[in-house]
Amino acid sequence: MLPLSGVRVIAVEQYGAAPFGTLQLASLGAEVIKVESPREAGDVSRAVGPHFMQHADPSVASLFFQGFNHNKKSITLDLRQSQGQQILQRLAAGADALVSNLRGDVPARLGLTYAQLEASNPKLVCAHLTAYGRNGARAAWPGYDYLMQAEAGYFDLTGEPDGPPTRFGLSVVDFMTGLALALGVAAALVGARQTGRGRDVDVSLFDVALYNLNYVATWFLNAGAGSSRAPRSAHLSLAPCQLYKTADGFIYIMCNKEKFWLELCNELAHPEWKQDIRFSSYSARLQHRAELSAVLDRVFETADTATWLERFAGKVPCAPVYDVMQALSNPFVAASERIMEVPVAGDAAPVRVLRPPIHCGEPQPQPAAAPALGEHTEEILHSLGYDAATIRELRRQVVI
Repeated sequence: MLPLSGVRVIAVEQYGAAPFGTLQLASLGAEVIKVESPREAGDVSRAVGPHFMQHADPSVASLFFQGFNHNKKSITLDLRQSQGQQILQRLAAGADALVSNLRGDVPARLGLTYAQLEASNPKLVCAHLTAYGRNGARAAWPGYDYLMQAEAGYFDLTGEPDGPPTRFGLSVVDFMTGLALALGVAAALVGARQTGRGRDVDVSLFDVALYNLNYVATWFLNAGAGSSRAPRSAHLSLAPCQLYKTADGFIYIMCNKEKFWLELCNELAHPEWKQDIRFSSYSARLQHRAELSAVLDRVFETADTATWLERFAGKVPCAPVYDVMQALSNPFVAASERIMEVPVAGDAAPVRVLRPPIHCGEPQPQPAAAPALGEHTEEILHSLGYDAATIRELRRQVVI
């Protein structure tokens, strides 16, 4: 059994951040039930392109949607109707957690807070992922990953010093906030089981983006020191820790401990650098980074990247600089089964996705395909005591 087997999570979620968080919970064994609107074609990411599977139900054809939503179930439910709220209350009574990622002023309007669901289930954990929080001047503001990167200083820290401010290549704030959500849910579930009381848990894109500044923020808050971009994606305080030119491209070197710098000198057949006053300490190497880059480039340019990787393997922290295709074709990835196939209903070919990064000492169960819109509605309603006639009437009224 996986650690969260037997845990039921209701997910009023869409797009990327919360679905990424509940994907972690599902991968650890939780039953995650997506609650989607029957009037708006469900989770907006079901229509996100540009890549779609052939021969698949249109509601699951988006490869973007597949990446975030395998191992989940789907129920359609209009939470704006009183009957929809009644179904939500019944569903919450048998659940362990409810997760949402809506604008900060919306959860209370849709009855998704602990105060509104406590009577149905005192142990319920209600977790809210919002842009700026559920309180304060920005509670009603919409917000997205790249906006957070811009306002929290990420753009200014990314890219070459003489280039424009630049965002991360990935939606890193969405992913980090999703992970924070999953951690908050897991922690609150432990508390609920110990005390018999649930609670609200809040995470926001903005707070996570700001919190991730970590050491850069600590430097500024305590030493008044601002941080700026360093050339070649270099570390702000350590050298050598950056891109270096080779005969056929680049290699990234990270001598973040003194022993690795000494090992690098040995492997490059330049033991005299150990005593060179310009390079003999962390602070000296940082002060003379440009000179250090020049001497290292001259040596690295004498051989290709593969040669250096073979020479440094297990001795000097290093990595090739790959594009996404090379990263996913990496023999190290293939040999460790970090990519898996998820079956898709009908005649569609299986979709290939990345295997979850958390390993619990047991083989992962066979992954389930991302659910079609409302695929499990009748199954779940039957389990809550609704008969076939009632379900037909709910469908006629577009409650489900």
